[in-house]
Amino acid sequence: MFHKLLLPGNLDSFIVRWGILAMLAFSMIALLTAPALMPEDYSWLTHTTSESAAQGLHGAWLARTGFIFLGFAVLWLVAVSHSTWARAASWMHLTFGIMMIGTAVYAHHSFIPGVPYDVVEDWLHSFTATLMGFAFSFGVFFRLLQRASEDRKLRVLDLAALASAIFIPLLMMNFPGITGLVQRLMFLMAYLWYGTEAWQLKKPLITA
Repeated sequence: MFHKLLLPGNLDSFIVRWGILAMLAFSMIALLTAPALMPEDYSWLTHTTSESAAQGLHGAWLARTGFIFLGFAVLWLVAVSHSTWARAASWMHLTFGIMMIGTAVYAHHSFIPGVPYDVVEDWLHSFTATLMGFAFSFGVFFRLLQRASEDRKLRVLDLAALASAIFIPLLMMNFPGITGLVQRLMFLMAYLWYGTEAWQLKKPLITA
């Protein structure tokens, strides 16, 4: 049965559309509530989502679970959209999904001074997170190029997502006091973009 859910075709399907949306929603809730499991000196304003999933933290499982659900939601979306998405867009978002799962597998070093951590794992986390950002940007860009001219609202959303992927990292570098806040805004934009794409699955992807 699960194999059928991955097949392209008339995806006017409650299970597929709402399944992906539910995974995205669960992921977002997990990342939003993860700071509640952090030590008192953790601040969602200054600390990133990666730091709430860091090595050596007892409550890190919640943020990591959020990363995993987001990654698999995107992989499912790519699998059922490959017949309509541009090939380049599919490959980029496939990369995003895999790298997102990688950020959960390889954790960031702890923000608490003195906590031992694996340097290689921390480097791998940075690598997967960086590649994930580039994959999202290029994936959205290729979808934008593919849009029909009448899809104005979707094109505006594409442009907003691209702007967030470009300018938010710059804000994070120049305003470290609000790094956690602006990074969460970037995640919110990603949820909005993928959620909108999932909602479009209510329309048949191909005709018989």
